[in-house]
Amino acid sequence: MVARLGPSLAIAAGAAFAMPAAQAQSVAYTIEPGHTFPAFEADHMGMSLFRGKFDRSSGHIVLDKAAGTGTVSVDIELDSIHFGNGELERLMAGPDYFDTAKQPTAHYEGTLVDFVDGRPTRVDGRLTLRGVTLPVPLEIRAFKCMPHPVTRVDWCGADAYGRFDRADFGITAGRDWGFSMETALRIQVEALADAK
Repeated sequence: MVARLGPSLAIAAGAAFAMPAAQAQSVAYTIEPGHTFPAFEADHMGMSLFRGKFDRSSGHIVLDKAAGTGTVSVDIELDSIHFGNGELERLMAGPDYFDTAKQPTAHYEGTLVDFVDGRPTRVDGRLTLRGVTLPVPLEIRAFKCMPHPVTRVDWCGADAYGRFDRADFGITAGRDWGFSMETALRIQVEALADAK
């Protein structure tokens, strides 16, 4: 009986010792606020597109390039909205739009998927805005990692794109005037690997 168990125990032990090595491939990154700006485009009655961005965001990314897996979690401070137009920024912070007095942050979290050569090409994620959480997938059109030229810490950056219907999140202002509810997302993000 002992002889029969020997190979099984050896295999189990080998698997147990191998697990930490596999897990060690996952690297945690902290998003760089000074290089990360979620931006959007919104219709203005078909006449033009308003373009705005949020100046303050924070979050974390976990990435395993070898396994082709990863996650992302980002918090966006909605009162940091920036159009280059103070009057418009105050309007967007009000109750008809982002309602920042009651809902000061938006949250996005998702799974990095469809890796090609160690690089994710898509995020299956969910956006929480004004207390509503809905799926908002993102297409990653650019992704790169390299040692930071100053600190030599692993440094990753990406550009991601997506779309959602703002009425789904309760932002319907302007709809009766002919404003399209479709909103385009344009997100630039950079992150540095956490110290081990």
